[in-house]
Amino acid sequence: MMVGKKVTVALVGNPNSGKTTIFNNLTGGRQHVGNYPGVTVEKKEGYRNLGDNEFSIIDLPGTYSLTAYSQEEVVTRNFIVNDKPDVVIDILDTSNLERNLYLTVQLLELGHPLILALNMVDVAEATGLKINDAKLSQCLNGIPVVRTIGVRKEGMESILHTAMQASGSKLASSFKLDYGVHVEDALQKLESLLLPLHKEINFSERWLALKLLENDSNIIESLRKLPNSNEIMASCRTIREELVKELGEDIEVFIAGQRYQFVGKVFQQVADTRSLTTMTTSDKIDKVLTNRMFGLPIFFALMWLVFNLVFTIGDIPSGWIETGMGKFGGYIGDIMGDGPLKSLIVDGIIGGVGSVLTFVPGILLLFLAIALLEDTGYMARAAFIMDRLMRRFGLHGKSFIPLMLGFGCSVSAIMGTRTLENPRDRIITILISPLMSCSAKLPVYTVLIAAFFDADIAGNVLFSIYMIGIILSMVVASLFRKTVLKGESEPFVMELPPYRIPTLKSVVIHMWERGSLYVKKAGTIILAASILMWFLTNYPSDIEYSKNYEALTVQAEANYTQQVDEEILAPLAIEEIEDNEQLAALIGQIQDVEKGFEEQTKELEEDSSEYAALEADKTEKLAQLELVNPEIYASAAKYVELTSGLEDEKEKITNEQAGEKLEKSYAGQFGKLVEPAIRPLGFDWRVGVSLVAGVSAKEVVISTMGTIYSLGATDETSATLKHALAEDKNLNPLVAYSLMIFVLIYSPCLAALAVMKRETGSWKWPAISMVYSTTLAWIVTFIVYQGGKLLGFGG
Repeated sequence: MMVGKKVTVALVGNPNSGKTTIFNNLTGGRQHVGNYPGVTVEKKEGYRNLGDNEFSIIDLPGTYSLTAYSQEEVVTRNFIVNDKPDVVIDILDTSNLERNLYLTVQLLELGHPLILALNMVDVAEATGLKINDAKLSQCLNGIPVVRTIGVRKEGMESILHTAMQASGSKLASSFKLDYGVHVEDALQKLESLLLPLHKEINFSERWLALKLLENDSNIIESLRKLPNSNEIMASCRTIREELVKELGEDIEVFIAGQRYQFVGKVFQQVADTRSLTTMTTSDKIDKVLTNRMFGLPIFFALMWLVFNLVFTIGDIPSGWIETGMGKFGGYIGDIMGDGPLKSLIVDGIIGGVGSVLTFVPGILLLFLAIALLEDTGYMARAAFIMDRLMRRFGLHGKSFIPLMLGFGCSVSAIMGTRTLENPRDRIITILISPLMSCSAKLPVYTVLIAAFFDADIAGNVLFSIYMIGIILSMVVASLFRKTVLKGESEPFVMELPPYRIPTLKSVVIHMWERGSLYVKKAGTIILAASILMWFLTNYPSDIEYSKNYEALTVQAEANYTQQVDEEILAPLAIEEIEDNEQLAALIGQIQDVEKGFEEQTKELEEDSSEYAALEADKTEKLAQLELVNPEIYASAAKYVELTSGLEDEKEKITNEQAGEKLEKSYAGQFGKLVEPAIRPLGFDWRVGVSLVAGVSAKEVVISTMGTIYSLGATDETSATLKHALAEDKNLNPLVAYSLMIFVLIYSPCLAALAVMKRETGSWKWPAISMVYSTTLAWIVTFIVYQGGKLLGFGG
């Protein structure tokens, strides 16, 4: 019985060559497919069977060369050299063949079995470019060439069959590019010097010598670690100095020039450009979308459209989820007995998960919009358009993309920094991305603006908060660039891929991968934080109350019963309401009218015209009921009034007890502890507790405020919380605005901090982010509050 062969295949290629699309086609793997350069920044592995043979396929990072300028280049070449795949498949964008062949030459010089996959041949032929496959193979030492169209899944079987045939062979090992007499002499000298280290290194002597001439920092560092390398490195420096004098120019530039000359000659021999169009469809579109005058307005209009659609459409399923979680929590609460376990499950776990799931539709829609912009090729243009503005503040044009994602969620913004090659650019962008007003901060703004600002200026107030975040991010980026992260930003070199119609599969995979990551990472952290906050706000449980709330509840019920007996039952000569069926029915009708009015007006302001119209309608309905039942209407209305009063009184007692319990809880005690530090900002201990809770997730600020103000569960649409905040003597428009500023700037949420640690590989940067942002929040809020008071806005 024949045993199948296991073949390891490495996919390599320039960004936007269609490499990841081919990887998905070959493996069924779920990897984002997009036109934004550098999407794949980690090694991805998938599997595929062909007969009895098993392929292990690795999708290496997209890179333009194998020079150690970026992490992607180092990862790619180290995998090829150290992991020794059986076959390397170089995916080339045929429509940009000449540029793609530069990487091919460097892969050939590594000396591993190589296959060329001419991808996107349909796009090339549509522009009039025709490639002679046989001639290309002949020019490149006879390596196999396969034609593919990744988006149509054409040529996938050919790739696998060719890879099987090429595995184990040394088709590329004899390739040798002649760099001219002077360089070749220098290479021979270095090769003889490196021969004693042959057993210590994985690279061929010629390739290693070439890297030393190019002054490759990664290779030089590796050689310095070897024993007896000092002498070799000294000789290398001497040879380099002599070669520079002979060439009269930088060696690295000369070698790159020789490669480009070779590539140019190959392209001339294999390409038929007689029918090549000078102006492609993408070029025509770019004349408008990247125009110096219209580019920015078009971009801002698209962003406005994206965010409006996301928040408008996303509100609908978010409402369904919120209602569903509320009903589920209510159901669980009904079947469980009172006690700590019920409170933990209903308030801590279900409430925590619900707060996360409520935001998922908006997050998914935002990622859908981003995926569409990215996969069509527009997102690369957006970075290009914004580069000039961003560079003034020490940021890279590519930083714009993650910062824009920050308006949806800081977690996705931090993950989006992977597209930045320079580590300094990445860290600066990570540190400032939480200054964007994410969707979780919006509920806080909504409540405070509704409570303290007139409707006609509410939009301006909200806009000012967003603009302050943007301005601060630019200032902070500039400060970081001049201090702890000194250095020039990388030059803006970015491929503008051709515009393409994105596939549904690609967009959905992109949206779901990011969205599911939000649920898994942010959801678990917010859930844990919610349980922690539940514990801190509910314990210690054996507190000593200032009042006997149980006795007050009993007294309220006794007063209610006495009033009903004296004012309703006795005059009508009945013992129970149910004894008079007409009265009981009328009470139910009045209660239905009152309940309907409350439902319709719960989100309306009392001085609004809609509220007045609904109130007039209610009065008319009650008048009709009085007209039909004149003898008993007054008794029925009085009973409804007394019953409603009892419910209000009991709710007031319950909420007052909850407020005192919170004040004496661990969270309340901590709030009292931090109060002296936040008092200069206009905040008291209640705001302090809310801000501490908000570190878990910014939307938690609102639910915590609701509990603190003895209002039970609340959200951003709670008119009750708005009124309670407006009636608080310690709060006013200036304090409310200061609080919004503080929420905008202070520490990122736990989910963002955790992802920050994962992306930077250290707790150092999350710690710096937490400290600097909270310090900055205190300073800016102090200036706003104290400055406002001096100008007379504190009343």
